[in-house]
Amino acid sequence: MLTDLVADLRAESDALDDLVAGLDDDGWRLETLAPGWTIAHQIAHLWWTDGVSVVAVTDERGFAEILREAATDPSGFVDAGAERLATTSPADLLAEWRSTRARLHAELLEVADGRKLPWFGPPMSASSMATARLMETWAHGLDVADALGVTRPATARLRAIAHIGVRTRDFAFTVHGLPVPAEPFLVELRAPDGDTWSWGPQDAAQRVTGSAEDFCMLVTQRRPAAQLDVTAVGADASRWLTIAQAFAGPPGAGRG
Repeated sequence: MLTDLVADLRAESDALDDLVAGLDDDGWRLETLAPGWTIAHQIAHLWWTDGVSVVAVTDERGFAEILREAATDPSGFVDAGAERLATTSPADLLAEWRSTRARLHAELLEVADGRKLPWFGPPMSASSMATARLMETWAHGLDVADALGVTRPATARLRAIAHIGVRTRDFAFTVHGLPVPAEPFLVELRAPDGDTWSWGPQDAAQRVTGSAEDFCMLVTQRRPAAQLDVTAVGADASRWLTIAQAFAGPPGAGRG
């Protein structure tokens, strides 16, 4: 499973690389729909986070220092990293992201079974970290694609992103100060190849159905629910569509 996840992460990173590799300086300075962020900021953020992930895998003491630094500016620490690295020349920015992500992919494959990696939230397995990096790479890749006015093909890699979106249901309610639903939901999504991906009991009273790609846009807060082919049955399931977030941290305002 880890091997497959890292392969998907590598493929998603390469697909985004293809979008930006041929950009000129003006292209790197294009504004994205994320307020204040250019395409350079998007790639700088991925470079920064991949680099921090490498530290988490290879140097737990070093990562503890990063956590102490983050505690001094919890709401701005991550964005500050992207802001700083975004000033790198486009050629160097792309080269550094390539080398950093390649090292992360290699290091993740060497993590021993059962080992938990430190992170800004709860410690996670290598598989969970690979899934989180896949989710974030896809989401920021969508920001870049939107800025460039291109549409990316949906792929089977969305399944892992949808999975983390389902798994973070309770977190989304908690981070919004809402009671966690007592009953499980059925989530049934239409995969890019027309297959059905499902989570939860088939007889669940509350359910979410629709496009897998749109569900991933929802849980990464790249589109508002009203614009997406995702529907809910049940009061709690309907509420979830308004607060879902697959990423850690405080509630996001969303990019849509």
